[in-house]
This record gives sequence, structure tokens and C-alpha cells, in this order.
Amino acid sequence: MEHHTHDNHSHKHSLACGHTKIKHNGHVDYLHGSHLHHGHEDHWDECKIEVTEENPAECVQVESPCDHNEDCGHELIPHGDHYDYLVDGRLHHKHNGHVDDHGPVEVIG
Repeated sequence: MEHHTHDNHSHKHSLACGHTKIKHNGHVDYLHGSHLHHGHEDHWDECKIEVTEENPAECVQVESPCDHNEDCGHELIPHGDHYDYLVDGRLHHKHNGHVDDHGPVEVIG
């Protein structure tokens, strides 16, 4: 698995820090400014949701509660080689005039 660090990250994430928490690969990642951060040793790793059978990148069209844009209120989350919007614990991807469902993620608290 790739190991990218988030340099100069002074914020100390915790279960009480207010950022959205995603259970991912057996640990908790914190969604912060469209980045997933995971505390590792003495630094923060940059993570993303991998493309898997549960979180595919293929088109599975769904109805969406909004048009998904930077002002819609849904958080961006890295998934594979793109970004999805987090909507009620599911990954939504705006694509070619429709919205795809890229599967569930486990949001904590």
C-alpha cells in the first residue's frame, strides 16, 4: 500500500476534534479538507478509499439529493483516482450528467 504523509499538519485529530471520522482498513481516518488523515507513528498519512468490489468505480446510477458541487454541503472524499461526495454514508460521484453510487463507507459517530 502506498504511504504518503501529510507534511506540516499541526492539527491533532481525535474522536472529539469535530472532523468526520471514517473507519477504513482497520483504523479511523479523519476527513479534513477533502483529505483522509490517519495518525501513524509521529506523522499523519494521506489515505484514500481504494477501489474494491464494495467501493467500485463503475457506473451505478442513483438519485441524488442535490447537484453535488463545492457549495452543496457534502464533503469530498478521495476514492481511487477521483473524489466522491459523502452522502448518508455512501460515496456519490458526479459523472457525465448523472450521479454514480460507489458504495458504503462506515462513518463513526
